Amino acid sequence: MKASLEIIEKLSISNASKIVLIVIDGIGGLPVNGATELEKAHTPNLDALARDAICGIIDPVGRGITPGSGPANLALLGYDPFRFIIERGALSAAGVGFDMQPSDIAVRMNFATIDKEGKIVDRRAGRISTAKNRELCKLLEGISLDDVELFLRTEKEHRAVVIFRGEELSEELSGSDPQATAVPPQPLAALSASAGKTVKVANSFIDRAKERLKSSYPANMVLLRGFAKYPQLPQFNDIYKLHAAAIALYPMYRGIARIVGMEILRAAEGIAGEFQTLKENFQSHDFFYLHIKDTDSAGEDGNFDQKVKIIEEIDKQIPILMELNPDVVAITGDHSTPAILKRHSWHPVPILIHSTWVRPDSVRQFSENACSMGGLGRFGAVEVMSLLLAHALKTAKYLA
Repeated sequence: MKASLEIIEKLSISNASKIVLIVIDGIGGLPVNGATELEKAHTPNLDALARDAICGIIDPVGRGITPGSGPANLALLGYDPFRFIIERGALSAAGVGFDMQPSDIAVRMNFATIDKEGKIVDRRAGRISTAKNRELCKLLEGISLDDVELFLRTEKEHRAVVIFRGEELSEELSGSDPQATAVPPQPLAALSASAGKTVKVANSFIDRAKERLKSSYPANMVLLRGFAKYPQLPQFNDIYKLHAAAIALYPMYRGIARIVGMEILRAAEGIAGEFQTLKENFQSHDFFYLHIKDTDSAGEDGNFDQKVKIIEEIDKQIPILMELNPDVVAITGDHSTPAILKRHSWHPVPILIHSTWVRPDSVRQFSENACSMGGLGRFGAVEVMSLLLAHALKTAKYLA
């Protein structure tokens, strides 16, 4: 039985212990020629860490449920994803540092490719460069929407965020992204009577954007999903009595961290840059959330070998992490992104927890199958934070 956030807040205590949570995005896979990406990768450092740790597998939001990135990462930070629901638009807006007003509606936007019949060929427009994204956002900035003000901000590669500002706007509408190819974009639909104006405004934006992008192949269409107002969540540092920092190159994950109240540390590009940022700031915080995106991107692209290569690159950074001598290290993923599926999946992901106070199990390899035999067993991601606090001696006894 998992403890509620309110119970954890009452039990949390402050001490000098330092915790590092490494989230390898989309780490879980499915076998190709008998091995998953993680099993195929040469990972001597992760395997050595697993031998001195306690391991298990976690369900990001629930068994059999394929999670989005937002709920999966919130769950790892202890926020029940069925209680704290944040749509993608708010995460993207927070990730790029846009200061949303209470009445603003934000929505995540993909630049995409459609064919002459209006069917989606590529939901990501070939992962156009971030520089090209900025150029296209400027092209769309002048769209007029009557009494509604429009803001566009580049996120990264093919992703951007659109903010609608005006009176009587609602977040209660569906998106246009079918998350599939060979089909046309979905028509926006109001999910409540109050969303009629917003549907009209957003549809007008899509139509005008399509017209302006007609000569911008492969980015000749936009897809919208995750309409949202800015959420108000209990703050991470208050709940866990921590001074937390986030290291993430992809803006949306900085958005998650910003919404829960973490300090955002600016990192140099690349996996090595993230670990160098951890090293440079290690003395100034007692909790680090370090998110690595590239594994997920490779999985979504169906590039098994590239995902293996990125895992091996991460493995080479582990000695830098361990030289810092953190009191607790946890390494896991937010969800699975098997290259063979080219998308997120419902499969559980491995986790290891390394600490002076850990009870090591018999696991000798950091992989899906090996960790499934570990001492932690199978549990929900929302329980990870209570385990990290306990292994850092940051929780008091429950009752007498």
